[in-house]
Amino acid sequence: MKIRIISTGDKSFRRKFAAIRERGAQTSSAVEDGARAIVADVRKRGDRALTELTQKYDGVALRAKELRVADADIDAAAAALDSGARSALTIAADRIRVFHRHQVEKSWSFRDPEGFKLGQQITPLRRVGIYVPGGHASYPSSVLMTAVPARVAGVDEIIMLSPAGADGYNPAVLAAARIAGVDAVYRIGGAQAVAAAAYGTQSVPKVDKIVGPGNAWVQAAKKLVYGDVDIDGIAGPSEVLVVADDSARAAYVAADLLAQAEHGSGDECALLLTPSARLAAAVADEIERQLAEMPRRKAIGAVLARRGALVVTRDLDEAVAIAEEVAPEHLELQLRKPAAVAKRLRNAGAIFLGPYAPAPLGDYLAGPNHVLPTGGTARFFSPLGVYDYVKRTSVVSATRAGLRTLAPSIAALATLEGYDAHAAAVRRRFKD
Repeated sequence: MKIRIISTGDKSFRRKFAAIRERGAQTSSAVEDGARAIVADVRKRGDRALTELTQKYDGVALRAKELRVADADIDAAAAALDSGARSALTIAADRIRVFHRHQVEKSWSFRDPEGFKLGQQITPLRRVGIYVPGGHASYPSSVLMTAVPARVAGVDEIIMLSPAGADGYNPAVLAAARIAGVDAVYRIGGAQAVAAAAYGTQSVPKVDKIVGPGNAWVQAAKKLVYGDVDIDGIAGPSEVLVVADDSARAAYVAADLLAQAEHGSGDECALLLTPSARLAAAVADEIERQLAEMPRRKAIGAVLARRGALVVTRDLDEAVAIAEEVAPEHLELQLRKPAAVAKRLRNAGAIFLGPYAPAPLGDYLAGPNHVLPTGGTARFFSPLGVYDYVKRTSVVSATRAGLRTLAPSIAALATLEGYDAHAAAVRRRFKD
């Protein structure tokens, strides 16, 4: 398989590049309609709907009392995990915890010259639901990335929603739940899991917020329940963009593009932007060489053929400008001076500097969160963090003298907007 090489100097570049970046609608109308029906069913019938839908979509027959995984089963899975895997999960959890502690906000207040005491109160959410995908793969890393920041934020209760196959869970997923401090695990997935967490059932408690990645059905359901509960955002397929100059090693760049194409949805995006035609050619050769050795080469090759490209730019400035336009989930800067270029960028979920900071480092062990904005939403969304698990509440305290000072202006503004009762509520305090 030969990945395509295109040049920004080609007249057809914009058309070709747009076709590569374009992804199908994240949720088709059929999926949206199906998710809507599932949400309504779970909302109406609760556990009965959950057990029927789990049988239908996951092929797992459960009674209502089996929806929640027994604590003893979680403990057994954690105990059965081999020492190497347990150590890796523990190291990852520790690093994630240390990083996210730096995000903790504190309540604050100040007193202004008029005597008003004004401030902001930071309050953790009471209960959150973390969604962890199942299906063809298991994601213990996603358990850690969603649950550990919630614990750092001070959330009272964390429940985990994850579909279990006919053979049950990968023990690593349950072990990660125990390490991360998850309070309860439920054997449910898809739109039905989102609905259960949003509205509650006889067995599943209602949460304040649902976070985590998932397939199109999960994302459609998250859209539907938003407003009744909060959500972290709508996650799309993974993507990586590498900006590199002629100092980059082709083998490293190729390996990182292949890694991102491995995620499995079939709609991942892997791009290289470089002013070096020689590097682009070398990366193409490396991709062909490395791909031949991979067990999943057919699927990865299909992703790269459809949504992969090596783009030769006029210069580094053009490469940086296109990267800003793309606003990728993962942005790697394999450059002589990556830190200097990073300061020029504002649109990326996560930025990886230099040859020894590949995106998989961020996926697992660096510490920053791997739940990142996708599909260009890094222009206005941030990675999942402690700030997603807290509320900010304004606090106002005033004296009679202070209110008197501002009363004329308050009344004037209220009258300007036609709200006479607002003005009267202030004036009334000074009639006696």
